Amino acid sequence: MKTDDQLKQDINAELRWEPSLHAAEIGVVVKGGVVTLVGHVGSYAEKLHAEHAAQRVKGVQAIAVALDVTLLAENTREDADIARTAKNVLEWLSVIPQRSVNVLVENGWITLSGDVDWQYQRVAAKSAVRYLMGVKGVSNEISIRPHTSPGAIKSDIEAALKRSAHTDAEHIQVELHGADVTLSGKVHSWAERDMVRHSAWNSPGVRKVVDNMVVSL
Repeated sequence: MKTDDQLKQDINAELRWEPSLHAAEIGVVVKGGVVTLVGHVGSYAEKLHAEHAAQRVKGVQAIAVALDVTLLAENTREDADIARTAKNVLEWLSVIPQRSVNVLVENGWITLSGDVDWQYQRVAAKSAVRYLMGVKGVSNEISIRPHTSPGAIKSDIEAALKRSAHTDAEHIQVELHGADVTLSGKVHSWAERDMVRHSAWNSPGVRKVVDNMVVSL
């Protein structure tokens, strides 16, 4: 198992390797396998890229992102301009029902609300606006309309995990509270963790997924 110093070195190397980042502006703190990213980035997209770069490093057990988004003057836009652009982009997405998503922008931060049928539609809405110029962050408060019973949701998720070639289903516990899913247990990598979350969200009617899984190396 890597020491915290080795993990820090590997993360710094991965940040420098990522071409979309200015790694010199990002600091890395590691304690007990838990990574904290600090410093400044020039866009919300860069903040996401830094988080994803850290996740790619073997040995990372958890990540806290404390990066400030400091936009360059030429990339700053009025909230009204961001809102209009975001609304237009969402209206052109074929995977999202028309007028199902609302947009609120305050100090460059976008809040999405409304109702859709599937998690992939929530993800598509957030992905469509997070790279817009002037955006400092995105809060995805879009709700999913439930369409099936909790028992059916649990069975669907457990069956999907067993089918997955990249998931050790025996070590994952699935609990239901209404249409809210709680995942617990051990996974062997961030990729496996993402796969389990993806399987849970793919079940129709899932409104929320709480990830209590632990990366066990």
